[in-house]
Amino acid sequence: MAEKRIPVIIDTDPGVDDIVAMCFDFLQKPVLNIFKAYQAIARHLELFPDDAPRFPNFKPAPPPLLIKGSAGPLEGELHSAQYFHGRDGLGDIANRHPELNLKSDFSKFLGENPCLEVVDDDGFDALLNLICSRPRRTVTYVALGPLTNLALLIQKDRQVIMDTIGRFVSMGGAVDVPGNTSPVAEFNFFADPYAVKRLLLSGPKSELPLDRFILLPLDITTPHELPFPIYKKAVDPSFTSTAEPSNPLNKSPLTHFTSSFFERTREIMLEFGKDAMELHDIVAIWCAICNPPVQDEQLTEECSLSPTWRARKRLFDIERTGELCRGMLVVDRREDESAYAPGANRAEVQRLLDKLHAEDGLWESTVVPARVEVEARPVVEEAHGVWCVTHTPGPEQILRLLLKRIWNADLP
Repeated sequence: MAEKRIPVIIDTDPGVDDIVAMCFDFLQKPVLNIFKAYQAIARHLELFPDDAPRFPNFKPAPPPLLIKGSAGPLEGELHSAQYFHGRDGLGDIANRHPELNLKSDFSKFLGENPCLEVVDDDGFDALLNLICSRPRRTVTYVALGPLTNLALLIQKDRQVIMDTIGRFVSMGGAVDVPGNTSPVAEFNFFADPYAVKRLLLSGPKSELPLDRFILLPLDITTPHELPFPIYKKAVDPSFTSTAEPSNPLNKSPLTHFTSSFFERTREIMLEFGKDAMELHDIVAIWCAICNPPVQDEQLTEECSLSPTWRARKRLFDIERTGELCRGMLVVDRREDESAYAPGANRAEVQRLLDKLHAEDGLWESTVVPARVEVEARPVVEEAHGVWCVTHTPGPEQILRLLLKRIWNADLP
């Protein structure tokens, strides 16, 4: 029996881990950087046609739609992560590797090989039309970037989204660990905290069905890594850094493509003391693959996930306008027994998190809250908590899958 295909909407911003996540999804099941990824895979298949079965969704029928999303957040200034992803979103490979720029005949290639359909008109209307054509609760929506597009989509037609989307998966936020854009905020939630507030954190007025929403914050994604020494050993022995740019000779076009943007990523991560890329968006795609849409009768008081995945409902709010705390998830640690105090750095927090997870018991705070007189006792609305993933099949498992699916390599 053929495996059932699950319609997926991938809401992504340009970035290194986003492109790797897209490639990971190509192999399991799909702006400029996306075109470059398609071009790299097309070149790979020209040289290695026997690898076509590894890319069963490279040219699906009908082809996926490529839709341009919002140009900025719901409110406030536009923020980007050029410091990490570069001006082109791929570590500035446009200047360092001109051979990877799109060829002039790429539009002709798309015409002859309909691997995707570019939507030039109102993308939200086209997306709503596509969603309407699907049966009830059969579509998965994966947000790898800010939640702006999802908020605007719901603003256009909330009922269609509520009826058709069976699973929402989002990578974003930092609950009990430090942020990666500021000391307290993860980038996606920092970029548009207003969308987060409207969709998830408005109590009974929250616009998303929280029983179908899964959040993967930095707390769970950070331990999942692609160590660059392993990438070098298993995939590209010549891989180093921008000091010795990737040479397309003696390696597949896909490997040359990934090594070219990993060069700068590696340098930046080494500045943070880590010779590895954190697989934030890849873990979100993995979660969506392993946890398909759910129907009403499948929903329970516990989060409906595959056996090797677990989630816990967390209570928090988000800071939208703070000078220092924009995008911070604010946990009331006086009453929330599932919370614990952040440590001095992410590594220490993760060590504490692993220790707390060991017995999977009650997560108690590591500090004694200072009791002070307040005007009113804090109100805890358990029904409006957000399901946050706390367990995956493990960092080694995703590393093995990633190496095999994208590069057909084994973990050394």
